[in-house]
Amino acid sequence: MALDFDTIFITGSQGSGKGTQANRLAAKLDFFQWDMGVILREILKENGPLAEKVSPIDKGIFLTDEVIIEVSEDRLKKIPPTKGIIFDGLPRRPVQARFLIDFLKSQQRKKPVTLFIDVPRAIVLERMMLRSKNEGRADDTPEVINKRLQFFDEVIRPLMDYLKKETRFISVDGTPSVEVVEKSIDTALGI
Repeated sequence: MALDFDTIFITGSQGSGKGTQANRLAAKLDFFQWDMGVILREILKENGPLAEKVSPIDKGIFLTDEVIIEVSEDRLKKIPPTKGIIFDGLPRRPVQARFLIDFLKSQQRKKPVTLFIDVPRAIVLERMMLRSKNEGRADDTPEVINKRLQFFDEVIRPLMDYLKKETRFISVDGTPSVEVVEKSIDTALGI
């Protein structure tokens, strides 16, 4: 199957199911799954030149755009330009999006797709509290969840205006079951 894309930016608030859908898409399309948290933890374990720059994440501190871009450039150079990529959790700011889109263009990649999994705030809160109960995650308190959702509203939502201009933007209803959302994504992507 010939795809008219080779890069997907998957976005949505926490609890929207974007990680689950990124996993499924990566397996289905044989794309590299870019999970920024996993990549940063790998860098810390390698203890190389970037480890010191990313170490603030151990203290829950957000990394600067410059560090995120440096990490991204370093890791993207290791992925063959012919291998598709699904970005989960990146970009988070317009400067990161501009870097990624320019870098991907320099690799002669096709126009990226942004896949936004849209879930109303009340459902996200319900899902996150259920996850906290089932997985015993101490960081999924109502206060922390609301803080993350506020970050999404203040930082990520404005980024979407940029992505709507620079990518093929697809919004999918993330409220149904995982399987129904997956089918909607497949249909929207033409796969």
